[in-house]
Amino acid sequence: MSGTTPANSSVPQREQQMPCPGRRVVMTGSGVITSIGQDVQTFWRSLVEGRLGISPLEIEHADGIRIKVASQIKNFDPLKYMDRKEARRLDSYCQFAVAATAEAVTQSRLDFNVLDPWRIGVIIGTGVGGLETMDTEFKKLYLGGGPGRISPLFIPMMIANMAAGKVSMIYGAKGANLCVTTACASGTHSIGEAFRAIKYGHLDACIAGGAEAPVTPIALGGFDNMTALSRSADPTCASIPFDLRRDGFVIGEGAGIVVLESLDHALSRGASILCEISGYGSTADAYHITSPDPEGAGAAMAMRLAVREAGLEPEQIDYINAH
Repeated sequence: MSGTTPANSSVPQREQQMPCPGRRVVMTGSGVITSIGQDVQTFWRSLVEGRLGISPLEIEHADGIRIKVASQIKNFDPLKYMDRKEARRLDSYCQFAVAATAEAVTQSRLDFNVLDPWRIGVIIGTGVGGLETMDTEFKKLYLGGGPGRISPLFIPMMIANMAAGKVSMIYGAKGANLCVTTACASGTHSIGEAFRAIKYGHLDACIAGGAEAPVTPIALGGFDNMTALSRSADPTCASIPFDLRRDGFVIGEGAGIVVLESLDHALSRGASILCEISGYGSTADAYHITSPDPEGAGAAMAMRLAVREAGLEPEQIDYINAH
């Protein structure tokens, strides 16, 4: 859970002192690959217009899969961001991360030729990693000729930290390079940990966010068998978490990346500031493998910690992402 201060012509001064000392952290770039837009402008316009990103499932080897809809990326061209050889060496989740990062870095106008590479980090989270690659190579192992048929690129394409690693190699960012893997919270935790690393002086800037490409037979079957996914065939009625008719979530794919910097670092290079991240809270329910604490204690405490660190009052919060 994170708190942000909307951008104005200048970053506003907060009247309340933050409980913890440290540098102020701002966002100077953002990039997305989503089912409703493969750039921030299109994505935002789609959100405002209420465009639906859920559609009938399109996947090979779908026999026996009871899930009918998903939030899939359509018409994504990785060759806009890398050459054909490199695209073949990257799982889709990693391609999405590279593409979203390109937009975020372009907007931030970070010049990696003049910045200290050891002070720039990359923290990109994912729930699993290269699920498409796993699905393909497992078929080779068990159905297509044994271990000798497994690609030598299987491991680098599958591991969860390859997105962060690949992005760091593209831009020469040599600071902390991490992958946070905390299921649905992976991307938010990545941004929060980047915030902390900058706030307390370990980094000056960080590329942070999350990427996922889990629309595969193995993931669909696994989530469905644990009764986590909606089996609705109607895209307009599948993702309805606050409705009595709800029957699970809709699996999706894509990436969201931001560029964070210390305020001083951003101002020193004349960067345009989009917003300020002012607080971050992270907790665990310690309750159940899938069900949240029915009292909501973990989520409530995370919000309290974020608001307290931000030096805000609850009444000042005007938006909550309920996931």
